Amino acid sequence: MIRKVLRLVPDPYRAKIPLYLATIALFALGQSAAYVLLVPLLESLFRGDLGAAWAWTAGLAVAVAIVVLAGYRQAVLGIRIGVGMVHSLQTRLGDHIAALPLGWFGPATAGRVSRLISVSVKDAMGVFAHLLTPLATGILVPIGVAAGLLLFEPRVSLAMIVSAPLLYVVNRWGTAVYARAEARSHTAAEESDARVIEFAQAQPVLRAFGGAGTRNRSLQNALITQRRVGRGLVWASVPGLVVFSFLVQLTFVLLVYLIISFVAGGSLSAAGAIALIAVSSRFVDPLTRAAELSTALRGAAAAADRVTALLETPVLAEARMPAHPGDAGIRFEKVSFAYDGEHPVIDDVSFEVPAGTTTALVGPSGSGKTTLLRLAARFYDVDGGRIEVGGHPVAAYPSATLMQQFALVFQDVYLFHQSIRENVRIGRAGADDADIARAAAVARVDEVVQRLPEGWETNVGEGGTALSGGERQRVSIARALLKDAPIVLLDEATSALDPENEAAVVRGIHELTRDKTVIVVAHRLATIQHADQILFLDDGRIVERGTHTELLAAGGRYADFWNERSRAAGWRLTPANEEVR
Repeated sequence: MIRKVLRLVPDPYRAKIPLYLATIALFALGQSAAYVLLVPLLESLFRGDLGAAWAWTAGLAVAVAIVVLAGYRQAVLGIRIGVGMVHSLQTRLGDHIAALPLGWFGPATAGRVSRLISVSVKDAMGVFAHLLTPLATGILVPIGVAAGLLLFEPRVSLAMIVSAPLLYVVNRWGTAVYARAEARSHTAAEESDARVIEFAQAQPVLRAFGGAGTRNRSLQNALITQRRVGRGLVWASVPGLVVFSFLVQLTFVLLVYLIISFVAGGSLSAAGAIALIAVSSRFVDPLTRAAELSTALRGAAAAADRVTALLETPVLAEARMPAHPGDAGIRFEKVSFAYDGEHPVIDDVSFEVPAGTTTALVGPSGSGKTTLLRLAARFYDVDGGRIEVGGHPVAAYPSATLMQQFALVFQDVYLFHQSIRENVRIGRAGADDADIARAAAVARVDEVVQRLPEGWETNVGEGGTALSGGERQRVSIARALLKDAPIVLLDEATSALDPENEAAVVRGIHELTRDKTVIVVAHRLATIQHADQILFLDDGRIVERGTHTELLAAGGRYADFWNERSRAAGWRLTPANEEVR
C-alpha cells in the first residue's frame, strides 16, 4: 500500500525518502531498546548491583537520546515530503486535466476533480506528514521488543513471536472489509459533491421549476446515499478493530500469566517479572495503534490509486516534431468519430475550407455540426480519417500552436469570477487596456460596461451570472476579436438572443470574420446566405453541399429546411378566440 503513495512523491523529494525511512527505523529501534533495557536495569537495582544499574541506565539514556533526535528529524522530513507532495500533485493534476480530451469531462467531473484535489491529495500526503511514523513504530517496536527480549528472557520473546502471525491475519481481514466500504463511500461522496455544485450553479432553473428545496430529488438522494454509505463505513471498521483489540488484550493477559508462572516456578525474579510485564504492555499497545492506523493507510492507498488513475488517463498526444501552418485552410478527409467509441456521430465526412472562405454547417439537431467544430480544434482525436489545418494534420501541432490558429465562439459562454476587463483579456493575456477597449467597442461590450456600477471592474460572478446571455455573448465576441486568430469557429453564436443583443453580436461577428477562415453553425439561416459553401449534415454525414442559391435550386433537404424555417419566422401568438390566418 505504501508503495502506491511513494510513487506519487515528486522527484526533488524522493531523494529524501531513504533518510526519512532510516530515521523512522532508528526512532523505533531507540524505543524498543529503551523498553527492553528496563528488564536488566530493574533486576540490577533489586539485586543491589549499582554498578550494573548505572551501566544499564547509561544505555537507556543513549536510547532515549536516539528517540528524541530521530523523532525530531523524521517529523521534519515527513512534513517536508508531505507538503512538497501536495504542491506538486495539485500542479500535476491541474496540468494533466488541462491536457485531457474533452470527452473525459462529464456531469460528475466537477465533484470528482474537486474531491481528488481537495481530499484525495491530502489523504495521500498524510502518509508522510502524520501516518507512516506511528504505523511503522507500531509494527517495528513490537518486533524490536520481541527480538531484544531474546537476550534476557527468550521464553517470553518466543511467546510474542508466536502471537504475531494470528494478529497479522486478523488485521488484514479487518482492513480489507474497510477498504471495500471506503471505496463505496468515496463514490457516494463524489456524487454528492457533484450534486451540491450543480445545486449552487443551477439556482435559476431549479427555482423556476420548484426544485430548489426538498423537491430537488437528485441532491436529496445523493445526500441520503452518502449518509447511508458513511454509516456503513463506520460499521465496516468496527468488526476488525473489535476482534483485533480483543486478541491483543488476550495476548497481553497470556503474556502476564506466562510471566507470573515463571515467577511461581522460581525461574524468574519478581523484579524481572515487573519489568517484563511493563515491556509486554509496550509490545501490545503499539499493535493496537497500528491496527487503528492501518485503516487510515488503506484509505490513503485508495486515494493514491484514484490520483494515479487520473494521472494515467491518456491525454492528447503532443507532436514531437512541431509543424508550422502554411495558411489558414482546413481539410477534413474521411473523418469518423464516436464519443463512446461505438456509435459514430461523424461518419466518413470529407470537405475543404480554403483559407479566407466561409463554410456553413446546417442540419437538424444531433447531426454532428458542433462535433465537427470541436474536432477541427482537436478537442478530441478522430477515430478514423484525418483533419488538416494549414497543410498539416492537427496532431502534428503542439496544442498551444494549434489553438493559436483558432478563435472560438460557442453558444454556451462561460465567464470567470473576475472583472469584465479580465474576462475579455483572456483572449490575449498580454493585451493592454487600449486593445481591450477597442475589441470591446466593436462587440459593444462598452455599452454593457456603462450600465454597470463599477464599470470595467465589475465582477461578473461565477459563470457570468451578473450578465444576461446576450451580454455574455458580447464578451465572448470581444475575447475572440482580441485574440485575432486566422480561423474562426462559430457555433450558434446568435441563437436565443433578443434583437438588441443579436444586432450587437452580429456586428461583432462581421468584424471578427473579416478576411478570416470561418466555419459557422447556425440555425438562423439568414445569417449564412452568403457563405462560400453550405454543408447540410444528417446523422453524421454530408448529404448536400453547395452555395445557398445552388441548394435552393436543387430543391433537396436544404431547400426544405430553408422553407420550414422561413415559415416559422413569421409565427405569432394569438388569443384563443381569434382565428389564425
